[in-house]
Amino acid sequence: MGYIEENLKEVEANIQKACDRAGRDRKEVTLICVSKTKPVSDIRQAMECGQTYFGENKVQEIKDKTTEITESLHWHMIGHLQTNKVKYLPGRVDMIHSVDNISLAGEIEKQAAKAGLVMDVLCEVNVAGEDTKFGLTPDATADFIKEIASLSHIRVRGLMTIAPYTDDPESNRGYFRTLKSLMTDINAMNIPNISMDTLSMGMTGDYEVAIEEGATFVRVGTGIFGERDYSKKN
Repeated sequence: MGYIEENLKEVEANIQKACDRAGRDRKEVTLICVSKTKPVSDIRQAMECGQTYFGENKVQEIKDKTTEITESLHWHMIGHLQTNKVKYLPGRVDMIHSVDNISLAGEIEKQAAKAGLVMDVLCEVNVAGEDTKFGLTPDATADFIKEIASLSHIRVRGLMTIAPYTDDPESNRGYFRTLKSLMTDINAMNIPNISMDTLSMGMTGDYEVAIEEGATFVRVGTGIFGERDYSKKN
């Protein structure tokens, strides 16, 4: 058994345990294998273990990998997205997790319309208020969603956050709880065209806590593929 298969078995066991602790059905949580900077050979190993959801941070990597891997997979854009790169995504990704400004939403609307499809998106919320992170403030999120709700080629499916890197997963529990509460509150506003059901939160260091607090997508990279080598240029 290769290390990717071993790691996936461990992650799967941890997801199941977290669901059991929270009284949730395992089917409510989708594991996104974060394959950024990793070679196609690693992705294929994960595919052999039954994985079909993969997350990438850079548009160029999505272009390269979806060209090389022609099997039907669920690709998610989870990194910060520049408006000039949006045009490459319709038809390549199922969902964009990182929508946090009007100009980006407008460009996604334009490119999705051009491609004749509706793009599923998540609004990125900087719950912890970190200066180094992108995302809306929690207070600004509802107004932002109201502003983009009328775009007919965007479907706002929910919210995403990147919690602080920590050695203590418990320290992020409050941020995950806040995101869940925010989605519940915005859904209760009955904004036309908005019915959110997706919470993308939790990564290698804290995905079990995120699941306990309501995550529907967890984004795990290092815990599956091992440490990344950022010195390699893809």
